[in-house]
Amino acid sequence: AEDEVALFEKDMKEFWIQFKISYGTEQNNQTSALRDLCKETLEALSEKWSKKLKEEDLMIDKIHEYNNEILQQSKYVAEKEEQLTEIKSKLNQEQEQQKNLTDSIQELKEELMKKMEIKSSKNKAAKEKVEQVSKITTLFKEHLALEMRRIHDEQLQFIFRHIDHKDPAKPYICTLSINEQGDYEVTSCTPPLDCIAELQLKLRETNNFSAFVANIRKAFTALSYK
Repeated sequence: AEDEVALFEKDMKEFWIQFKISYGTEQNNQTSALRDLCKETLEALSEKWSKKLKEEDLMIDKIHEYNNEILQQSKYVAEKEEQLTEIKSKLNQEQEQQKNLTDSIQELKEELMKKMEIKSSKNKAAKEKVEQVSKITTLFKEHLALEMRRIHDEQLQFIFRHIDHKDPAKPYICTLSINEQGDYEVTSCTPPLDCIAELQLKLRETNNFSAFVANIRKAFTALSYK
């Protein structure tokens, strides 16, 4: 804008210089021509500056248009950035949920492994106890007229004979198993013995299986005389 003002001032100076020269040399003869020249010059300047103003108006409109486009683009970018932030947040949540799920699965695996180890240990202990009982089966059968049988659910059945002096073949039966805790448990006793709970507790405390069998036989023998 400053360059255009300077250009305008230059044009005006040139005009007045021409006007003064014309006025000084042909003051009386060329008044009409100078008036026409002035009119033409003013019209040319007016047309020139009118054209420049129109160009500036067009330029201003273009600037406004560009500003509007930039504003729209800025809004679009802001919306996309907000959407991207939401997507990142959801992704982080999903990753956190996935991590929690993975941790839970790992904990369940570890818990299952511990339970399997405990169960394997209990099964091993139960097997060892059953084998211990089986080893003395022959001894008991020969010396105490005792027969041992392994029945369903890994239970061990003791059949005592030669107890009732009136009927030596009459069987007295006690069934024993090993529970989930790995302890001995009497599951049945025929005929019933009042002291069976006490004998079971003593077996668990001492783990003396031979003494348990001998005490069962004594209890059955005492019962047969009643």
